[in-house]
Amino acid sequence: MLILLTMCRNLLSFIRGTCKCSRSFLRLLDKNVTFHKYIAYMICLQTVIHCVAHIFNVEFLILAWNKGGIYSKLSQLEDIGNETYINPIRDPNADPIAVLFTLASGVTGAVITLALILMISSSTELIRRSYFEVFWYNHHCFVLFYIGLVLHGVQGVIRYQSNVDKHDPDICGKNLTLWYRQEPCLEPPKFVTFGMNTWRWVIGPMFLYLIERSIRFYRSKQPIRVMEVVKHPSNVIEIKMQKKGFTQEAGQYIFLQCPAISRLEWHPFTLTSAPEEDSFSVHIRLVGDWTNALAKLCGYEGKELRHVREMPRLALDGPFGTASTDVFKYSVCMLIGAGIGVTPFASVLKSIWYRHNKEDPDLFVKKVYFFWICPDTNAFEWFTDLLKSLEDQMNECNNADFLEYNIFLTRGWGPNMARDLYLREDEAVDPITHLKQKTRYGRPEWNKIFEGVANKHPKTNVGVFFCGPAGLSHTLHKMANSHSDITSGVKFLYNKENF
Repeated sequence: MLILLTMCRNLLSFIRGTCKCSRSFLRLLDKNVTFHKYIAYMICLQTVIHCVAHIFNVEFLILAWNKGGIYSKLSQLEDIGNETYINPIRDPNADPIAVLFTLASGVTGAVITLALILMISSSTELIRRSYFEVFWYNHHCFVLFYIGLVLHGVQGVIRYQSNVDKHDPDICGKNLTLWYRQEPCLEPPKFVTFGMNTWRWVIGPMFLYLIERSIRFYRSKQPIRVMEVVKHPSNVIEIKMQKKGFTQEAGQYIFLQCPAISRLEWHPFTLTSAPEEDSFSVHIRLVGDWTNALAKLCGYEGKELRHVREMPRLALDGPFGTASTDVFKYSVCMLIGAGIGVTPFASVLKSIWYRHNKEDPDLFVKKVYFFWICPDTNAFEWFTDLLKSLEDQMNECNNADFLEYNIFLTRGWGPNMARDLYLREDEAVDPITHLKQKTRYGRPEWNKIFEGVANKHPKTNVGVFFCGPAGLSHTLHKMANSHSDITSGVKFLYNKENF
């Protein structure tokens, strides 16, 4: 069952970190969530087909009793030691609906279908973003799904003939008068069940997934030291932590659990710290019940946050690799974040700058183009502070050209604000972000942007890294392909972050 393998994050991270494979293969590993969804869609389609086929099959098996010919003859076979009959419906007047929910395959099929409906219906973008708890709990119906799947064939409804040598179906099926009278039809046909075989197909992935959950359980028992909790504007808290043996790479993410809130819920958060820092951190925006409950335990509603010793206990699983970790394989990078999708690039930008500032000889990156498209920068003031810090450090080192960033505000500004911005155009810093790089208004003209990068960097592999909505991802992927030119030697390699 491939759907379980796509959720074995530790296995995928291990393969990603140790496999000396091509970039194309590694990009496939980064699409594990996409593959998970596609496999789920296929399971839904096959479930519908399977259910409809079962309904028609039950109706046919009841009608077979009175259909005459070979159908009636086979249906009327007696059950001798559970080795003779082939028609599992032993009553010619049975009610099809009653039969569906009395056969083991019908009961387990109903459990499987109900579990699938609950998982799929709670996996929409809206629910995952706003009501993650609903998504998380309902997705654990996969346990019922697999129990029902393994037990689906326990009754042995599907059977095969075991005595073909003593009862030839080709001869006896065409001449029913030979039955019990003449060779090769003296002995009645015997039908036996195939047995329960589903476990053979799922035991491998289930074993790997069990190891995955065991690793998570082991990690959850390891102590985490909360170093600092910072209260940022616009309902954002930053938690700085330390954990013995914890190592990260830029762009990775972790799962956090707070036992005081729930021992079952694990929530994913992108690491916003760099590997070069002494601690690791996450920025948590307060949306949803779990994040608000965590903020309350940290004392967010009070005038001051609680002392670190009074903070709730946290459990951690990870870190897990993403496409962003490949940034360091390119000399020129385009980092594009839309809305909340800007979060993974906090760690990447910090790490690149730390390594560049220390003149790391292993640093391959020479130029970074960063694009941030957002409807409202106020929701990500902490990221603006990060850019301001990087800007100041680059100016101090006389290396402002290393990072070229562009911020696009797509909405939230009207005629009055536009007039005010026009009057303050000549100021040294941007009136909104307080950065030297001025904010642009409207959406980027990607065709011109890619064309400009291509002209500046001929004969170069440019890594394009994006995190944001699917619609913009499609546009950027198309741009990367169309602006890759064999003549000039420039090639844009597109990488999509699953967020």
